[in-house]
Amino acid sequence: MNRAKLARVLSASVRAPSRFTPISSQFLYRTMSRSAVGSTISEEITQDHRELEEYYGNYRTATSEKEKTQWANQFCWELARHSVGEELVLYPAFEKHLGPEGKQIADTDRAEHLEAKKLLYELEGTHVNDPNFPTILKKLMEELREHMKSEEENDLVKFEAAISREESEAMAKSFQRAKKFAPTHSHPNAPDKGGLFQTAAGLAAAPIDKLRDMFLSFPEQEKM
Repeated sequence: MNRAKLARVLSASVRAPSRFTPISSQFLYRTMSRSAVGSTISEEITQDHRELEEYYGNYRTATSEKEKTQWANQFCWELARHSVGEELVLYPAFEKHLGPEGKQIADTDRAEHLEAKKLLYELEGTHVNDPNFPTILKKLMEELREHMKSEEENDLVKFEAAISREESEAMAKSFQRAKKFAPTHSHPNAPDKGGLFQTAAGLAAAPIDKLRDMFLSFPEQEKM
């Protein structure tokens, strides 16, 4: 496959649905910069958390319907990708490296993700001008803050102590790769163990183990 054709294929594979606004150039710069400097998995996860808070804050301060829609879309888009990235890369690693405690942590985090995805699914079916929209989004953000605080102050601290810096950096790269596969819409009924795609359309119902195999067979960035 020549380079021009490969570029078209890769571009199509990560394009967001038309309902969602394109990723900003600032977001792409952050993503490339974080990967280039050899981030740890904790740094990747934490930076995602800060970006979610930023998008929510921008939604709250937006003064026009267009701006509110754009920032709400960006928030939903990033949350869906982040959640699937964690479920594919981070939570299986908790179970592998932290033993029974890791499984308990992963199960708790998955349950919290499920509640967040239910709210996200409800949010995506509500117009930004609907009086219920800010209420749903606020509740979602409140639940996320509790989840993010626990991950940053407890889960990730224990996890980083159990692995090497090299392992953490490798996981950070895998996390970024997983997010390229992740959906732009949330589907709360999709399986969440070891999965990647969760689009509200066809991929939402696809077997997670099969999709996991797709991810594992996808070439790493440096080999493309």
